[in-house]
Amino acid sequence: MHALPWLHPERVAKLLRALEQRILVIDGAMGTMIQRHGLEEDDYRGQRFAQGYDSLPAGDGHVHGPGCGHAGHDLKGNNDLLLLTRPEIIAGIHTAYLEAGADLVETNTFNATSVSQADYHLQHLVYELNKAGAQVARQCCDAVEATTPDRPRFVIGVLGPTSRTASISPNVNDPGFRNTSFDELRTTYREAIDGLIDGGADTLMVETIFDTLNAKAALFAIEEAFDARGARLPVMISGTITDASGRTLSGQTAEAFYASVAHGQPLSIGFNCALGATDMRPHVETLAQVSSGYVSAHPNAGLPNAFGEYDETPEEMAATLKEFATSGLLNLVGGCCGTTPAHIKAIAEAVAGVPPRALPQAQEQAA
Repeated sequence: MHALPWLHPERVAKLLRALEQRILVIDGAMGTMIQRHGLEEDDYRGQRFAQGYDSLPAGDGHVHGPGCGHAGHDLKGNNDLLLLTRPEIIAGIHTAYLEAGADLVETNTFNATSVSQADYHLQHLVYELNKAGAQVARQCCDAVEATTPDRPRFVIGVLGPTSRTASISPNVNDPGFRNTSFDELRTTYREAIDGLIDGGADTLMVETIFDTLNAKAALFAIEEAFDARGARLPVMISGTITDASGRTLSGQTAEAFYASVAHGQPLSIGFNCALGATDMRPHVETLAQVSSGYVSAHPNAGLPNAFGEYDETPEEMAATLKEFATSGLLNLVGGCCGTTPAHIKAIAEAVAGVPPRALPQAQEQAA
């Protein structure tokens, strides 16, 4: 077991108690909900970037970097930046999911790493974005929890996969080439992790993992951050099976993926994105068979249609995931691309009262 104490022992105790009692519900898609707002360039820039640069005055404690969102580069589409320019939109989405039945909400920080923010010349905002992401989610969780004190709500600090892969060359003519490295990713993740912790995250989730080496860099950085603080948070891991081969992009089956990251002793391990629930089932079943911890699943609302949209209804998705639950595969369940508060409400109602998957240790003790 990990030697370090919990950073927030009371919150962790509540989370562990809830996991023993029932299947917990994770929220749904953030990007899908942001798209519904029809935001334009001005919305992403807000007042702070209205003039084409980071307009905070010198001496404000903010570290200004090259570019700073300069006028020659669009910021539209940088959903993480809305944490600073339109935080009320992000808060509204978090609250909608919480009111729909989510026990845990994921921070809007999927691309809040220097690798991803470099596309917008906003690398200098990484710590601030992650701290703000956790703070906004924390405020929403606390507000909803205050209305139902017997049902705590939790913030998952999200660490996305970045847009680079440490295991695979992006150049088919040069298989040995890499556009990132373990150490570069470790440094990138560490900055984000510190922001999430300082903002009040209850757990950290390394999410949508398509390259296990990227995930290992994130897990290494997480342990560095915990060691520096002398305390830790629970860690969640969620990979993604990219196609019908049943493997991650870096070539691992579900069982191999678990074996590669189990050293991190995660609170939970699971899969999200890429597949709808039906196609994800065999891979979640594999994890349920081999994992010594909790198992999660937050699939897409089916597969994208010809227009890149997701057609699976809340009722269809909830029925499929209820079967996961009644088969004893799940401890945590939610939605990814294409899902909405309506999907989460249906899923929460479908799994309500279904016993959570028993941990192997508990099964052995019962026997």
